[in-house]
Amino acid sequence: MWRRPPGADHDRVTEIITGLSMSPLEILALLGAVALVVARWLPPAARPRVTVVAGAVLVPSSVALGVTGLRWQLLPVLAGAALALPFALAPLLRRRRSRPAWRARWWLALPGSLACAGLIATGPVAAWAFPVPVFPEPTGHFAVGTRVVQWTDLQRPETFTTDPDDRRTVVVQLWYPAQPSPAGVRRAQYLGRTEQEARTVSAALARQAGLPGFLVDGVPRARTHAVFNAPVDGTQGRFPVVLFSPGSGGSRTQNTAWAEELASHGYLVAALDHPYDSAAVVLDDGRTITGATTSTGDPDQDEKLAADWTAIRAADLSFVLTRLEALDRGEGADPLSGHLDTGRVAVTGHSMGGAAALQAGRQDRRFDAVIDLDGFPHGPTSPALDQPTLALTEAITPASDPRYLPRLTEALRAGTATGYRLTIPGAAHLTFMDGPLYLPPVPSIVGTLGRTESPRIVAAATLAFLDATLRARPGDLAGGLAGDLVGVLPAYGRLSVYPPDGSR
Repeated sequence: MWRRPPGADHDRVTEIITGLSMSPLEILALLGAVALVVARWLPPAARPRVTVVAGAVLVPSSVALGVTGLRWQLLPVLAGAALALPFALAPLLRRRRSRPAWRARWWLALPGSLACAGLIATGPVAAWAFPVPVFPEPTGHFAVGTRVVQWTDLQRPETFTTDPDDRRTVVVQLWYPAQPSPAGVRRAQYLGRTEQEARTVSAALARQAGLPGFLVDGVPRARTHAVFNAPVDGTQGRFPVVLFSPGSGGSRTQNTAWAEELASHGYLVAALDHPYDSAAVVLDDGRTITGATTSTGDPDQDEKLAADWTAIRAADLSFVLTRLEALDRGEGADPLSGHLDTGRVAVTGHSMGGAAALQAGRQDRRFDAVIDLDGFPHGPTSPALDQPTLALTEAITPASDPRYLPRLTEALRAGTATGYRLTIPGAAHLTFMDGPLYLPPVPSIVGTLGRTESPRIVAAATLAFLDATLRARPGDLAGGLAGDLVGVLPAYGRLSVYPPDGSR
């Protein structure tokens, strides 16, 4: 079994201290600020020493943070320290000038100290609510490599533009089993190939969600476990392929924790950016294409638009599979050539991407399995799915769209292969992506599973299904798949099984 080399997790410590979501420098600044406020309430003999030590900790750490990048969460900490500093230094200065020490009455000093303490406490609370995401350690045998490719479908015009010569282009990020990298190697940036791309995508995602961009400024600072362009591990045969389509306005990286976990277990994961639908897509030539899909407010018109956009995404998924087949055959020098098992392929997606996965499975029989991560089915319901299909959903509540469960159930019942719906207690819509790692732990937004448990459960349930469908021995699917999954998947939630004949 592969193990991370010694020291490989050292940079993780500099990103976060468990529970506080603050770096060591940020914690030093916080402690220095707290000490300045506390100094006022210490015995006279201890007060000068504590004030000097607090300043010696606070000032250098603040300067260092200014150089390396100051997060907005530290601003209230520094503001509280700045308010406390004059009152902490005044007794020292008066003593140095041999003047009598003056100290405000406690009932005058208390409100100011409480105000400073309140400002300082806001910092760690904000850092906890909007942290730099720390990705869970992949549990598989393989190290993980990643790379980004851009492919153009010369046969398909771009329908979002009026240029007759414009052809549909997609950007795809690949995660794959890799050889272990040397200790200390720099891990891949989250959200983009470069910090600038990550910040562009982060800002676009914030706009999409209606949030001020500064609230999530920690997200583009994150590093994942994968290493860009790491050498492929070719010792364990070919890798089954899993394609992924993100949610509406999402990005190819929105399920990075999930993708890295799958890759560590021997899968090739290919996640797509859908130009004009994803929040922001940075092309190889430096152009940025922002999202152009907006709802009208009219339910019937929006349903038609969603069906159209889902069809485009489904075509993108089929096109990427075609390119992966060509890549594996060696059409163009590529390190992954000869390592992909394009005869064992699953198509997956989150939200609208899940709807696209369902459509791609209907239209393209090269896909052997389908996974819908809490996606409302859009578009035609025929032909029937003839692949094993798994739908992971949050708990259905009175607030859920009343059309969602009936339409999803219809799609699973109509399939010619067994379909499964796994309802995960405590999940919310954003549980099925990386959102719990960096958004405030508000149950209505990210569920109640927690930052660590959310990606673990979603990935584990997905792996159980993929291993049963793509790695089953010949003949197992017909007789044993339903039994195998019924025995495993309930560990993650409530399982409903839809056999081909529709019986229970």
